[in-house]
Amino acid sequence: MMILDAFNALMAPAALFAVVIGTVAGVVVGGMPGLTATMAVALLIPVTFTLEPLVGLVLMGGVYCGAMYGGSIPAILLRTPGTPAAVATAMEGYPLTQQGRAGLALKVSVISSFWGGTFSTFILLIMAPVLAIFALSFGPPEYFLLALLGLAGIVSMADEESGLIKSIISGLLGLIIAVVGTDPISGMLRYTGGLTDLFEGVAFMPALIGMFSIAQMLALTGKKSVVEGTADVGAIKNEPMPKGLWKYIGLGSVTGTIVGILPGEGATIAAFLSYNVAKRRSKNEHLFGKGNPEGIAAAEAGNNGCVGGSLVPTLTLGIPGNSVAAALLGGLLVHGLIPGPELFTKHGTMTYAFILSLFLANIVFLILGLYMAPRFAKISRTPVELLIPTVCLFSVLGSYAIHNSVLDIYLCLLFGVGAIILKKTGFSLGALILGLILGPIAETGFAQGLIMGRGSFSIFFASPQAIVLWILTLLLLVPPLINIVKKHRAETA
Repeated sequence: MMILDAFNALMAPAALFAVVIGTVAGVVVGGMPGLTATMAVALLIPVTFTLEPLVGLVLMGGVYCGAMYGGSIPAILLRTPGTPAAVATAMEGYPLTQQGRAGLALKVSVISSFWGGTFSTFILLIMAPVLAIFALSFGPPEYFLLALLGLAGIVSMADEESGLIKSIISGLLGLIIAVVGTDPISGMLRYTGGLTDLFEGVAFMPALIGMFSIAQMLALTGKKSVVEGTADVGAIKNEPMPKGLWKYIGLGSVTGTIVGILPGEGATIAAFLSYNVAKRRSKNEHLFGKGNPEGIAAAEAGNNGCVGGSLVPTLTLGIPGNSVAAALLGGLLVHGLIPGPELFTKHGTMTYAFILSLFLANIVFLILGLYMAPRFAKISRTPVELLIPTVCLFSVLGSYAIHNSVLDIYLCLLFGVGAIILKKTGFSLGALILGLILGPIAETGFAQGLIMGRGSFSIFFASPQAIVLWILTLLLLVPPLINIVKKHRAETA
């Protein structure tokens, strides 16, 4: 009965209009480097003061869903991820664009995003209270092991261009950059050079924008077009979905939802974990990094699966699943909605209407993405003399806008030049980003875990969750290491 009342409330013209506008705005925000979903939702909170609580909530929910998908558009077309979660998508989407298959990449992206978001929202709708208890069972040792599971993906980043040694070095470089700032346990400053802007560490978004946006624009200098050769973007707009992608969409949806449920984790980790697992399970592993739709399917289903998952602990426990969910929590509190059991009983109609609006938001961006994919694809035909200054301008503005810091602009440019050097010398940017993202999570979890275990490492093997994470990490590590050994023996034979 409550679900029916929630559906009727959502069908009000104002609520429907808010979902559509919020989703479209989210796609636009996600498509602009530096403008994150967190920023958009946070800026909307004052606007919702004058709106009905339900209208304000569905507006923010629409922005959240739209931005998660929108980040994939520039990632595929220009190798410029609109959001951090779209980095893995860029690794497979941009090579497809260079082959003149941007339409296919965009189609795979929007369909995978839709199913990932829909699956996680369905799980949120039917299992939120139960899954919240599961989220609470994770402590610092488990978070360390989860980060270790993600770092195991560095081994899978090794390919013909960047061998195992170079991938490990790239990951270590990311971990080294991640320790800049304040020690999370002792509070001591590390490698800040006296710069107050570095007290909180190297900002991730300026680094990401530099490594992808600026580096890609520098790489395009001297070229006439993003697309290689004479490939016709418009000719492939009706290219059918490759067979066998549903397995990777399902894998990404489940992985993203689970990662999203864990408080403090985010869509970027979900996307990379999904991508790495898909790479290990694929029969076409050699095509990863060269334009494999399987990688796009897993990554996009993963980062959109994180949307519904992150709202499980947010709505039931008041513990934000990630930074966007934290901003949404602020919107709830502004309207006097306190997370917990009452949200699903006393305010059940509004809560379930908000959850149902996420299904609608996924449908909106699916229609938008499928209809606009051929038009989006033509962006890759933009003359580089116009494209380079435009993207660089948005990149610099996006880097500055996050913290209003001039240092972030310099960091963006520095990482851009550094990425060009690393790429030319065969190092892995993906492995570096994994180290940069997961380094702080691993460090904090490891230190807090040792404190809990009074210096004993047995704390990292004490729970069933920890044992499962160790097994998953080994399953990710063993197959690629066996392949490397076999390859080495074949070369020396």
